[in-house]
Parts: sequence; C-alpha cells; structure tokens
Amino acid sequence: MIRVLIADDHTIVRHGLRQILSSEQDMAVSAEAQNGQEVLDIVRREHVDIVVLDISMPGRNGLETLKELKRHHPGIAVIVLSMHPKDQYAVRVIKAGASGYITKESAPSELVVAIRKACRGEKYIDPEIAEVLANYIEHGGTEDPHTRLSDREYEVLCHIASGKGLTEISQEMNLSVKTISTYRSRIIEKTGLSSNAEITRYAISRGLT
Repeated sequence: MIRVLIADDHTIVRHGLRQILSSEQDMAVSAEAQNGQEVLDIVRREHVDIVVLDISMPGRNGLETLKELKRHHPGIAVIVLSMHPKDQYAVRVIKAGASGYITKESAPSELVVAIRKACRGEKYIDPEIAEVLANYIEHGGTEDPHTRLSDREYEVLCHIASGKGLTEISQEMNLSVKTISTYRSRIIEKTGLSSNAEITRYAISRGLT
C-alpha cells in the first residue's frame, strides 16, 4: 500500500485530492497537513511513502519544506502541486529533489501516474516541463536575471507580477510587510529592475505569470 500525505492549506483541495486517490486500491491517504511544519511533524512520527505538497502555503512554503524533507527524509518521494504555470517553478522544484511537478488543474489526470512513477524511484516529467528543463540546461541556468533569486525572492517576484501589493503578499506568505519589502529590494538589486511595473513586464515577457 502506498501511503500518501497530502499537504495543502485549503480543505477543499485536500478533499479533492483524497477523492482522486480513494479509487486506487493500492493507495491510501494516511495523513493531511495544512502547512510545512505539520508535514515535517507528521513524517517524523508516521510512515509516509509520498508527500503531495502544495508550493504556496503560509509560513514555511512548499520549496522550503521540500528541501527539509529531502535533507532529513530522503527516502520519501515528493510530488509538488501548484496553481502556478509549470514553467514558473518546475526547474526549482526538480533541482530541489522533487519527483514531479504538476498543476492543480491537471491533478485529476496526472496525480496517480506521478505517484506511481515516484514510488518506482522515477521522475514524473511531462513534455512541457521537459522542454523547460531542456532550455535551462542548454543555457546553463544563467540566461535570465530571475534565476539568481532565492526561492523566497522568486516567490515575491511572482506575487508582485500578479499585481499584489506588499501588504497582500505579506498576508499570503505569513511574513511581515518589512520582510516582503526587503525581498523586493533584493529582487531589484539582483535583477536591475527598478519598479513593480518593470518587474511585471519582465515576468510577463518570461512567461512567469
């Protein structure tokens, strides 16, 4: 039996994922978590084979949680689930050790396949992600300024590009406005983009939003 931990801060999403997996005779949802810290607490005390992990959670986000899981529990496979386009986070999550990256929109058709591949020690890479990874490798991972950003900085950039203000971003990420402002300053310093409008134009031109 494949024991799956579902991690998402939205109850309705967790319920939907549980429904998808409930018809599979060899899979069982053994636990649910609403944030990254709960994920880490659960895997310390329970046996889990697969973590289906939302990338955007309050507090410790999905990328940070993924890195902690791979550092302390390398035997657990992680499928990252996101509402963001595949080219936004695919490279980062695969580099961090994820066994796959799928969008919530495609979860009904891809999740079971991704879990089975992950249990075999394989990566679930659909054609879109394969193309993104190929482009990244071809250009050495250094062609665009946003590749210099940390995971948190990159997340803030994506939020800014979607039109959110610092206060709204701070609420979504469960961080102070001052911290978000610091991340914004680092984004400007590392990318050379001087305003929110420039950040937005840049993100649109690179397909990040």
